[in-house]
Amino acid sequence: MGNKYFKVGVIFALTSVILGAFGAHLLKDLLSADELSSFKTGVRYQMFHALGIIILSLNTNKFTDKLNRVLQIMSFGVILFSFSIYFLSLQNILNMSLSFLGAITPIGGLFLISSWMLLFFIVKKNDSSHI
Repeated sequence: MGNKYFKVGVIFALTSVILGAFGAHLLKDLLSADELSSFKTGVRYQMFHALGIIILSLNTNKFTDKLNRVLQIMSFGVILFSFSIYFLSLQNILNMSLSFLGAITPIGGLFLISSWMLLFFIVKKNDSSHI
């Protein structure tokens, strides 16, 4: 379980750095200030959650078997949240109307929030079982 999600986390971190550099250097003159800010938000959330996935996957022995579900939900949330923001930010450059993705972003955010809430209850359950 941990090895699979470790790789997912590393891929998210790697693509976050690549997309961050892409945004900072290539997109700064092509996107509006709001679009660039949104793009950076996607990059930032992707990196935060990539690091969370990496850390959690390296510490699977400290959690219940429900950690796999947390990692699944968090990974799916990153894809929905960050990648919908990237495409929304780039829709003018791509010359495509992708406004339907605006409904996907908050769903991704709910997945991210849900993964952290589930993690909290897993940790709480582990703490109370050692008392």
